[in-house]
Amino acid sequence: MSESSAETVADIVASAASASAAGAAGSWRRATGLAGAALGVLAAGAAVGVAVERMTVGREVRRKARLALDAAGPYGTLRGTPGTAYADDGTELYYEVDEAEPDQGPDVSPRRRRLFGRKAPAPVTVVFCHGYCLSQDSWHFQRAALRGVVRSVYWDQRSHGRSGRGVAQTRDRVPVTIDQLGRDLKAVLDAAVPDGPVVLVGHSMGGMTVMALAAQYPELIRDRVVATAFVGSSSGRLGEVNFGLPVAGVNAVRRILPGVLRALGRQAELVEKGRRATADLFAGIIKRYSFAGREVDPAVERFAERMIESTPIDVVAEFYPAFTDHDKTEALARFRDLPVLVLAGVRDLVTPSEHSEAIAGLLPDAELVLVPDAGHLVMLEHPEVVTDRLADLLTRAGAVPAGATVSGYGTTSSTGSAPGR
Repeated sequence: MSESSAETVADIVASAASASAAGAAGSWRRATGLAGAALGVLAAGAAVGVAVERMTVGREVRRKARLALDAAGPYGTLRGTPGTAYADDGTELYYEVDEAEPDQGPDVSPRRRRLFGRKAPAPVTVVFCHGYCLSQDSWHFQRAALRGVVRSVYWDQRSHGRSGRGVAQTRDRVPVTIDQLGRDLKAVLDAAVPDGPVVLVGHSMGGMTVMALAAQYPELIRDRVVATAFVGSSSGRLGEVNFGLPVAGVNAVRRILPGVLRALGRQAELVEKGRRATADLFAGIIKRYSFAGREVDPAVERFAERMIESTPIDVVAEFYPAFTDHDKTEALARFRDLPVLVLAGVRDLVTPSEHSEAIAGLLPDAELVLVPDAGHLVMLEHPEVVTDRLADLLTRAGAVPAGATVSGYGTTSSTGSAPGR
């Protein structure tokens, strides 16, 4: 894509954002103007046709379509036994536990026997850590496959999902750090998995959280962790990511985005109104940076959009600077003697697959899986691949027997075909 095309898209998006606020109060116009500027920069990598289409199709039609998609799928509806952990600054961290079902003898479900080949799971707890601007529900398909088979914990990072706003951030104005997220994970483990073997699974920021845990609590990794999975994650150098933009576009992002986000965060209430007014433009950008394929179920796309939309703009602003400072390369050595899965989408624009290759390069015995035609939310775009490789990891960790498979479960293709085939 040429720089001139990128600039055209940026102009279109910024103009649309400004137009959406026409007739509102001046403060609202200023807030949405800032949002339009940020959108204009990020949308530089999207196709011009997408932006034009979203400007010309009737807004009311699109609103009704979103409502229909919200009601169409069960995504994000799985719930477990709730619990609360408390971070070292007092932040409430919400988690849910899916317990393994007891041995039911000959009446054990055929699906569980087919997927994992046993009646009772090994006493291992799998802890899932989600990414930036998401929630525990982002693991929907993996949760559906593992439900009742192995004990699993799903938690919401501070200021995300059902967890409380970061106390240190709201009370003391302390910047969020990846190290803090590692300590948060330790608090969740203390509350939800006080003993026994653990498998840690992290997507994007969740993988960074696992690395931060290892850096600060190496004895926990040594004594209790039996396997780890890093999905679309990075151990550092995120400041070099170009987000699929041309040189001029990425330089603009690096120069102005932190300041724009800080400004938006200071006017959160007004900006959220403007954000809703420009929902169609946000949808195009979210799709661009979440998925790579063209056949993702629209209800899944909308599910991802809804999770990201639910993250307040001031939380987006709070967390963004932490990624530039993130460097946990040395902590990866803590996982050297464990079964490790490193998986990424080849077309991930947020944490490019080269970052996963770098992680695997430092863990020579790790399994590296690069999924073609997959973007950042690979666990939603190609759930069968992710769930199958996780099942294999659990097998290597001794949580399930050899020969386990999850083949054929969890497609999100709008045509119903199995992804990756």
